[in-house]
Amino acid sequence: MNKGEFLSELRKGLSGLPEADIEERVEFYSEMIDDRMEEGMSEREAVEGIGTVEYVTSQIISETPITKIVKERVKPKRKLAAWEIVLLILGFPVWFPLLMSAFAVFFSIYIVGWSVIASFWSAEIAIAVSGIGGLFASLFGFITGSKIAALALLGMSVAAIGLALIGFLCCLLITKGILVLTKKIVLGIKNLFIGKGEA
Repeated sequence: MNKGEFLSELRKGLSGLPEADIEERVEFYSEMIDDRMEEGMSEREAVEGIGTVEYVTSQIISETPITKIVKERVKPKRKLAAWEIVLLILGFPVWFPLLMSAFAVFFSIYIVGWSVIASFWSAEIAIAVSGIGGLFASLFGFITGSKIAALALLGMSVAAIGLALIGFLCCLLITKGILVLTKKIVLGIKNLFIGKGEA
């Protein structure tokens, strides 16, 4: 892919962003390709070194605030006709509650996901604290002379600490997973507003 094709595809992929932002990004990547070519790379190598157009556009979109994308997308391209305004006003009692309900359901599911993760972390902390507390209690038991009870408590404490370590890794994976899911959801919403299918 040469520079012209890359920049043309980039412009197409960013079509839902404000025009000034598109021009700024296209100019940035144009200069980047020129700089690489001045360093001795061929045009093709300079373009390939940047990455695919899809990768670059997804990076740009993920860095762009969603408010800017929505503002650009919602901005009317033409003046609304009187009948369109009347339909919007008359339909408001129907479309607005549906929109708010969809938002509330989505937000509730998202909050429940984070609540479950918070519960896992709470249980993880409780198991770790009980394991560490059990170690100190077993040490106290060995000192005071109840060796059998102290030995049993030591075994349970070591098991609790082992379970806490495994639980920590699981909680970490689940938390990372929901963070990745959150990024993908936000990127998906941005892509909906940008309308990648548009030419």
